[in-house]
Amino acid sequence: MGCTGDSRGRPPFLCVEDPVDMFAPLLKKLFGSKNEREVKRMLKTVQIVNAFEEQMVALSDEQLRAKTEEFKARIAKGETLDQLLPEAFAVAREAGKRVMGMRHFDVQLIGGMTLHEGQIAEMRTGEGKTLVGTLAVYLNALSGKGVHVVTVNDYLARRDANWMRPLYEFLGLTVGIVTPFQPPEEKRAAYAADITYGTNNEYGFDYLRDNMAFSMDDKFQRELNFAVIDEVDSILIDEARTPLIISGQAEDSSKLYTEINRLIPKLEQHIEEVEGEVTKPGHFTVDEKTRQVELNEAGHQFIEEMLTEVGLLAEGESLYSAHNLGLLTHVYAGLRAHKLFNRNVEYIVADGQVLLVDEHTGRTMPGRRLSEGLHQAIEAKENLNIQAESQTLASTTFQNYFRLYNKLSGMTGTADTEAFEFHQIYNLAVMVIPPNKPLARKDFNDLVYLTAEEKYAAIVTDIKACIAENRPVLVGTATIETSEHMSNLLKQEGIDHKVLNAKFHEKEAEIIAQAGRPGALTIATNMAGRGTDILLGGNWEVEVANLEDPTPEQIAQIKADWQKRHQQVIEAGGLHVIASERHESRRIDNQLRGRAGRQGDTGSSRFYLSLEDSLMRIFASDRVKNFMKALGMQSGEAIEHRMVTNAIEKAQRKVEGRNFDIRKQLLEFDDVANEQRKVIYHMRNTLLAAENIGETIADFREEVLNNLISQHIPPQSLPEQWNVAGLEAALNTDFAVKLPVKQWLDEDDNLHEDSLREKIMAQLLVAYNEKEDQASAEALRSFEKQILLRVLDDLWKDHLSTMDHLRHGIHLRGYAQKNPKQEYKRESFTLFQELLDSIKRDTIRVLSHVQVRREDPEEEEARLRQEAEELASRMQFEHAPAPGIDQPLPDEEGGEAPVAVASEPVRNDQKLGRNELCWCGSGKKFKHCHGQIN
Repeated sequence: MGCTGDSRGRPPFLCVEDPVDMFAPLLKKLFGSKNEREVKRMLKTVQIVNAFEEQMVALSDEQLRAKTEEFKARIAKGETLDQLLPEAFAVAREAGKRVMGMRHFDVQLIGGMTLHEGQIAEMRTGEGKTLVGTLAVYLNALSGKGVHVVTVNDYLARRDANWMRPLYEFLGLTVGIVTPFQPPEEKRAAYAADITYGTNNEYGFDYLRDNMAFSMDDKFQRELNFAVIDEVDSILIDEARTPLIISGQAEDSSKLYTEINRLIPKLEQHIEEVEGEVTKPGHFTVDEKTRQVELNEAGHQFIEEMLTEVGLLAEGESLYSAHNLGLLTHVYAGLRAHKLFNRNVEYIVADGQVLLVDEHTGRTMPGRRLSEGLHQAIEAKENLNIQAESQTLASTTFQNYFRLYNKLSGMTGTADTEAFEFHQIYNLAVMVIPPNKPLARKDFNDLVYLTAEEKYAAIVTDIKACIAENRPVLVGTATIETSEHMSNLLKQEGIDHKVLNAKFHEKEAEIIAQAGRPGALTIATNMAGRGTDILLGGNWEVEVANLEDPTPEQIAQIKADWQKRHQQVIEAGGLHVIASERHESRRIDNQLRGRAGRQGDTGSSRFYLSLEDSLMRIFASDRVKNFMKALGMQSGEAIEHRMVTNAIEKAQRKVEGRNFDIRKQLLEFDDVANEQRKVIYHMRNTLLAAENIGETIADFREEVLNNLISQHIPPQSLPEQWNVAGLEAALNTDFAVKLPVKQWLDEDDNLHEDSLREKIMAQLLVAYNEKEDQASAEALRSFEKQILLRVLDDLWKDHLSTMDHLRHGIHLRGYAQKNPKQEYKRESFTLFQELLDSIKRDTIRVLSHVQVRREDPEEEEARLRQEAEELASRMQFEHAPAPGIDQPLPDEEGGEAPVAVASEPVRNDQKLGRNELCWCGSGKKFKHCHGQIN
């Protein structure tokens, strides 16, 4: 490819052909790409499916429906889904033609095969992804194990379920929808259906709720068999960085947030030039790339002085003292709330509440709350009522939840740029499905301006030109703030338009449906309206649906009017997409472009940028700015050059790489917690399913006794080293028995560790059997189950809190030249071992001390149910950033660790009392943490 200058004849900055790029087309022509080879392989199966079509057309509706039962019978006899695929796809295609009036294209059959094989199908906007899904969903539902269709929001879940329900029900399959706040019986029925529709959040939260259930009958989900994820990139990549958390309210500390909030504005930001010259000394630094704020030494000293003045910190104490770490967390939460979270960008305020805005969709997320006290800090900043902090009850990530499925697949319009991550994290291959019609959209080069003001003026000029030609225009913005600014500019020009952002997403589908009318102008925040196609000329079906009882004449007239509008828009050039800035991810930009040019329609797209845009300012400004200065750019002029486009794409790849590292880091941390989660959930499910856990309790009793004896009578020790008095006290504490161990040893010189253990165990069994005599064996078995369930849940909840504390402070280990990930694995393993020991010890302790009456189990069950209901009413469902995960870690390959400032915590075991909190931030006492390890 030759090198050309810009439109004004200026010479190109630099142009070098890569030798690999030169030979790549030749190699591709000789051997074909992997994607092309896969398409060719699947086309052979498409021919077999097509061969069945004539046979299916000849069947009556009843005969076609009977095919489903025939397939199920063949599966029961040993046939595989792969063997059934051609005939099953032919049945689904014929049913779609009869019920929906839509016949699957050959490329859609390829898409269906891709999904069935557990891959991601990339299909352009308007290629019928929803219809493609029916092929794989129908085939896999034949197994009777259930299929989950996953969407990004409740509206799409209901729309797609109701849209495809007639097709599935025609074929004899049942369809269910899971939604928030659904009655339990209705939700259980939805999961029991052959095909279940729902959002990623609801599936994830139901999984967590199932593992907090009081009995097997209270569970919702069955085996996680097969999932088809619509908009898979949004769910598995964009939302993978934030875990799902079920939390309950903790103690009220609203006064502390209010007090801290008054102090934060007194802190000043420390600003430093690249060369190192300080232009504005201050108390903290802000890193926009990693979205972190850090107090410097002056900041620590200043905030400590202020906290001492208001009585929150004792005279002479440090914020980094073990018992002040909670106060330090509050200070950082306040700093982040003021400096990283901006109103109408990261959140909006509505009805006296802080509503988070999804950066990928522009939607508000009602009910979602930030963790680690950050949400409360924002409420204090906005002078709102501060809601109580939350305590984690259960948590997981989408990465680990969706990897629980036996088979996973997905579809989207944009996945190829993230193919590496899909393969690395989920072991999913990306298959690019050929379009049914060639793309007719024209994508213009980016225009880069010096200032945002010039950029917006150029956008308005472009809009005016399109509207004059009766072309529909879609303007994509990155934030609510930008969409409202654009709206104000257009109002000043007297240009009629619709705004689609997080504040008005209730009207989303209606606005998007008519965004293709001649001269229509729509401003959309960050892909709002994803999942709804923009039809050129508008959507006549929506117009018909808005009429109460339309006559055939009215419908015919609406269709005729639409046809005129459709032709008018095509002649004008189709939909024109304008983007007000580049997103961090090329994939989001491609999604916006993809709104135009659906199914071979004409259309165009253009990105308008300025050096003041976030992406340009942080990652690409210097190089581009110097180039623009070298060209002698004047105010109002734009640059349109390959070098600029390359610089922007390089910046985007840099951000994508950083975000991938963060998501990978989250997974590495959660993998540790996930192994523990699987052990606890397996233990819990086994407990719920068991009729009698007497053997488990007996094993617990033996282990607790062995631990007590090992602690007080160490193996291979001399009698002089035995702590007999301590053993007697421990037996009384844990088993509620007073045994004369010292007397036994004095009277019998032949007693050793093993024989003593047997004698003590015999006495413990006598005492426990007396409890069984007081009630009954059945009552005691029931009581054992309830107590173990209660102890396990309480200790697991506390363990999650401890793990949160550990993870939040783990990045500080980098200052000690230690690998935080390895430290986290090591200490979390120790914590988990202690958790398992505590479950056994506390269960035995409760069962030993309690007096069981015959009616006690029923009373305890009723009380536990009541407590569970009260807890459920206080639960909050968060999709919140993981604590401590966004902190930069030292390079794993031995790169440099962060340099510690003077006021960072320094490990000093000698200065800590045994009962003080450990220096590492685990939240445990020193004697149970590093004191014990040392």
